[in-house]
Amino acid sequence: MDIYRHDDALRERGFRVIAGIDEAGRGPIAGPVVAGAVILPGGLRLEGLRDSKLVPEAERKTLFLHILSSAIDIGIGICDVDMIERVNILNATRLAMGAAVRNLSLRPDLLLIDAVEVPAIPLKQFNPVKGESKSALIAAASIVAKVARDSLMYHYHEIYPEYGFDRHKGYCTEGHMKMLRLHGPSRIHRKGFQKVMSLSLPF
Repeated sequence: MDIYRHDDALRERGFRVIAGIDEAGRGPIAGPVVAGAVILPGGLRLEGLRDSKLVPEAERKTLFLHILSSAIDIGIGICDVDMIERVNILNATRLAMGAAVRNLSLRPDLLLIDAVEVPAIPLKQFNPVKGESKSALIAAASIVAKVARDSLMYHYHEIYPEYGFDRHKGYCTEGHMKMLRLHGPSRIHRKGFQKVMSLSLPF
């Protein structure tokens, strides 16, 4: 699928400033959820741009740099573990996405948000399912969000090296679960998540 065709068709319908929005970090049991908002120039083609989950880390970093140097505007929103615990992960994702849009310098006339509606943002929205495979703007936002979140998890690895956050980024891997059983949850573990609650109980 040509992920640029979708965005080009929207521009042809008269939308001038379109922001793609996606998140990284809904699935992990540790760390923040991070959203990216990206506005790219019409006609731009970035080789290899696709859903961040399909891009190896080294290539993802290269794409991230290309996006930074080519984008008209980029915004990032972060929702930390305390807020995730307070409002739940879906609402925290919406808050992060809202913050990413507010951190743009430009006001978009259309938001393309991957599968999530954000009612608190008073702008026209399309919310395609699997949007990162249909829209170059959403794919670019997924790269920005993923690289930004990974950088935070590398930082947390320096603080909590025993958990291996530099390897699994907070996702529920076998090694992560082993360390969670051994050490109990850290400050950045999502203690309201069932897998953290069950594995952090005394044995």
